[in-house]
Amino acid sequence: MEVTGTAQFDAWRRRQVPPVEALRPDLWSIPVPIPDNPLRYVSVYALALDEGIGLIDTGWESDPGWGALISGLAVIGATVADVRGVLITHMHFDHLGLAARVRRESGAWIAMHPADAAAVLRWNQRDGASAVAAQIQFLIRLGADRSEAEEDAGHPEAMERFTRMAAPDRLLEDNDLADFPGWQLRALHTPGHTPGHLCFQEDRTGLFFSGDHVLPRISPNISTDPDGDTDPLRSYLHSLAAVRDLAPTEVLPAHEWRFRGLAERTDQLALHHEHRLSELLQALREHPGSTPWQVAAHLTWSRPWPSYTRQVRIFAVTETDAHLRLLRSRGMAISSDAAVPTWSAVAR
Repeated sequence: MEVTGTAQFDAWRRRQVPPVEALRPDLWSIPVPIPDNPLRYVSVYALALDEGIGLIDTGWESDPGWGALISGLAVIGATVADVRGVLITHMHFDHLGLAARVRRESGAWIAMHPADAAAVLRWNQRDGASAVAAQIQFLIRLGADRSEAEEDAGHPEAMERFTRMAAPDRLLEDNDLADFPGWQLRALHTPGHTPGHLCFQEDRTGLFFSGDHVLPRISPNISTDPDGDTDPLRSYLHSLAAVRDLAPTEVLPAHEWRFRGLAERTDQLALHHEHRLSELLQALREHPGSTPWQVAAHLTWSRPWPSYTRQVRIFAVTETDAHLRLLRSRGMAISSDAAVPTWSAVAR
């Protein structure tokens, strides 16, 4: 792999947010900060259209985030009023959060895949209290006791923001061309990180906007969700294989830094998950009849397991659950039919 986003890489090493960058005369990256998050920022891509500006993703909804987007557009000689359309790689708040505000200020349309659009509509039918209640029940089914589930699920006030996300005006299916005049941006449906995750391949330049599907340093979180894919890791590995041989001129991810070497990176990610599956299978052999909550404690993490709480623990357990489901689909693990399912390895 070759790092091409050297300013991004250097800023990352200094624990700073990188500058706005001109990647081509008609393409810029604008970092929008994510509060209290180790990812630090999302890269919003601004593309010059025949008239106006198009955006890929918008950033986390906050006043500092809005200020970063507005000032970033000013650096490139534009304002939010120039935005004509917004392509959303996926529904997570660091990508979709500011979309409603952009649309309100500019009249721009918003486009995403139907699967994520449906998820946004489901979230928008809830309030914070019902969202927390659903999360608590989901965590209990994964093996948490009620006190742990209530502690990790958080407060309704913090969940309210996720129930007011922007629903799209347009839908993009796999292989559709986005309505960005002057560009040939082809949507590629790459489910796994979310059911409707989209990458965008630019047919004219060979650029590949990878969203959160392929990142240069970390493995994207692949987790189960009560309303999501029943086997998200299986979907993710299939999506990785689908983009492996595209051979883009450059990969433009939503986090970290730009790079070349898509095939090498997809191979690394696939191998990481195979190693994780092997570790999980061994843990099941040593601890049969475990819930995802229990078996996660026997896996290797970047920090001691007891230090994991709240959203970090939720991500770890739901990621473990996704790996368990793939083991089951491969015939290597079985789950019980209990109200709180337990898992065991299939006898060799």
